Amino acid sequence: MVRAINLLLVLLVAVTNSHAAPSGPAALERNCAALARDKGSASERLHALFKLHWDYTLAEHPELATEVGYPGRNDRWTDLSPLAIEGRKAAWHAPLKVLQSIERAKLNPEDQLHYDLFQRNTEEAIRGGRFPDEYLQITQLQGPQLNVSRLMDVAPHRTSQDYEDILSRLKKVPRLIEQTIVLLNKGLAAGITPPRITLREVPQQVKNQLVADPAQNPLLKAFADFPAGISPAEQKRLRQAAAQALQQEVLPAFRKLHEFLTETYLPGARETLALYDLPDGKAWYAHKARTRTTTSLTPRQIHELGLAEVKRLRQEMDKVIAALGFKGSFEEFLQFLRHDSRFYYQDPASLLMAYRDICKRADPELPQLFGKLPRLPYGVRPVPAQGEKSQPTGYYQAGSLAVGRAAYFYANTYALATRPKWEMEALALHEAVPGHHLQISLAQEMEDAPEFRKHGGYTAFSEGWGLYAESLGYEMGFYKDPYMKFGQLTYEMWRAIRLVVDTGLHAFGWSRSQAIAYFLANAGKNEHDVTVEVDRYLVWPGQALAYKIGQLKIKELREYARQELGERYNIRAFHDEVLGKGALPLDILEKRIEEWVGKEKTRG
Repeated sequence: MVRAINLLLVLLVAVTNSHAAPSGPAALERNCAALARDKGSASERLHALFKLHWDYTLAEHPELATEVGYPGRNDRWTDLSPLAIEGRKAAWHAPLKVLQSIERAKLNPEDQLHYDLFQRNTEEAIRGGRFPDEYLQITQLQGPQLNVSRLMDVAPHRTSQDYEDILSRLKKVPRLIEQTIVLLNKGLAAGITPPRITLREVPQQVKNQLVADPAQNPLLKAFADFPAGISPAEQKRLRQAAAQALQQEVLPAFRKLHEFLTETYLPGARETLALYDLPDGKAWYAHKARTRTTTSLTPRQIHELGLAEVKRLRQEMDKVIAALGFKGSFEEFLQFLRHDSRFYYQDPASLLMAYRDICKRADPELPQLFGKLPRLPYGVRPVPAQGEKSQPTGYYQAGSLAVGRAAYFYANTYALATRPKWEMEALALHEAVPGHHLQISLAQEMEDAPEFRKHGGYTAFSEGWGLYAESLGYEMGFYKDPYMKFGQLTYEMWRAIRLVVDTGLHAFGWSRSQAIAYFLANAGKNEHDVTVEVDRYLVWPGQALAYKIGQLKIKELREYARQELGERYNIRAFHDEVLGKGALPLDILEKRIEEWVGKEKTRG
């Protein structure tokens, strides 16, 4: 799973808070109107639009600016006032008017691709504007109780000004909380909240921020160790200022949020589960399924595809069990995997060391499968303690070559008895290399591409690639241990189950217990992980559909290229072509691979 800000999601949903930037929606509309009247070349006007809109996006969403390493925005939060949100939604139409004034036929093929994707993203944002995602500001996976510390962790802290920016953001946390509570109250009034059952850990997540000791508070980690260029006197001043901001601004704000959640929000949150239970919910879920998968598949078609994949993978898992000589039923084998102590580490350090070993073994195998590799390094870290109980087994946080920030694969070390060794190879290959790190970093390093292409994404592509990357482990020398092979099949089964469970919950009336039981019956993952997963699908509808659908398309295109090219087929060239233009909707990826195959056939 990618824990990076997706540009399409930034367009669709506002994520955090503060004062509106001077170049707001009204300025965007004025500038777009002027650009539409301009008589310059089609290519120049198109790229002027991309820059104009990118600058606007970073000004409106300074968290994204921090994530991608763009300076000058690190002291603010996105303005989450209802007026600002409505202004941004209205402004989505302005860039389309510029596109309509540009003759696409006069653009070169690369610019035509940029044109099509920008148009697609913006039209999806406009269509999604009817759904009030902004009312769902807090879940067990996101919200200020997690996002503030997460952003503080990736914000630059090299100069005194960097620390002043962090202080400014800390002092603005009360406004972040105020605006969040306003939106949550609007959601309560409209009957639009996450399912109450999924919010059970959120008050504790907030309490985890209420550490009075500045040296221990997770929000102030940057103030523990300063770079050498900051004098001792300046360090002392900054630490004192941070402690003061914590006591006077941050802690009171989070106490207010905790009180609101426990006394008002959770008691008022809905007891229903499905997105279709919300106003306009059926259309809302269809929209999420379409944007997440970048296909026109209906929930029924996705559900049936999932059932077929579960059946196929179960047969593969049965073969591994038979080869191991296990005497017992499938259910008994799963219980053996879940509970035998040989499959578990006894301390977090050993778990992290094992993940780092897997990654180090994966790195030298990459050149045999890829012609181009990213420059940005990555590391392995534990999931931060303040949110680990409700977080998934692992996730990827993108880095930034622009500001010299490495990427990280975050591994969950909570409840070690639920983190089996046999799942680790598949997870590491998915989250690190050749999975998310390879795909996302290569996209960031694309030359001559507009910024929205480098940092934007499509879940079906990125998560489909991550799942496809797991299968590359066989060609990289992994899964030699039959239990690790079963783990890879378990992880693929997990994603097939998602197709069944996500649609079951949000389109076909499944209960939470029914979803958990189906998951446990078909995969070796333990009950804690399964419960976290099902609750994730409840608050993140449609996202889980992307993995298997994307993986199946990439595998289909690989087989198509192999058959069509015969002796001309080269796996490194195929992978470079898949990743070479950044994240793409699946239909456009298919078209590009078909064009590439055609060119390879005629190559002398």
